[in-house]
Amino acid sequence: QVQLVESGGGLVQPGGSLRLSCAVSGIIFSSDVMGWYRQAPGKQRELVATTGSGTSTVYADSVKGRFTISRDYGRNTVYLQMNSMKPDDTAAYFCSLSGRRGAYWGQGTQVTVSS
Repeated sequence: QVQLVESGGGLVQPGGSLRLSCAVSGIIFSSDVMGWYRQAPGKQRELVATTGSGTSTVYADSVKGRFTISRDYGRNTVYLQMNSMKPDDTAAYFCSLSGRRGAYWGQGTQVTVSS
C-alpha cells in the first residue's frame, strides 16, 4: 500500500518562504500524477499544483509565479517550494498520488502565514 507523509509546514511571515516535502513509500512511477492541495477552515479542498509525466505541471492561478512543484524520483519525494507567501496561503496542505495503483492522500501539514 502506498503511504504519503508530508512535512515542512509551519508559521511564516508574509513575504516569506517554506518548502513542503511529501515522502512516498515505494516507487513513484513516471506515469503517476503527484499533486499538492490545500484546505482552509470553512472552505473546500482546492488544487495548488500537480506534476505528471515528464515535466508537465499545472498551477492554480493564485500561486502561479510564487510556488513550484518538483519531484525527485531517486528519493521518492515531491516538493512544493512556496515563495512570496500571503496570509491567504494559510491552510492545511495535502499531498496526493494518482496512478495505476489508485489514488492516495497524505495526512496533511499546516501552513500559517501571519505576522
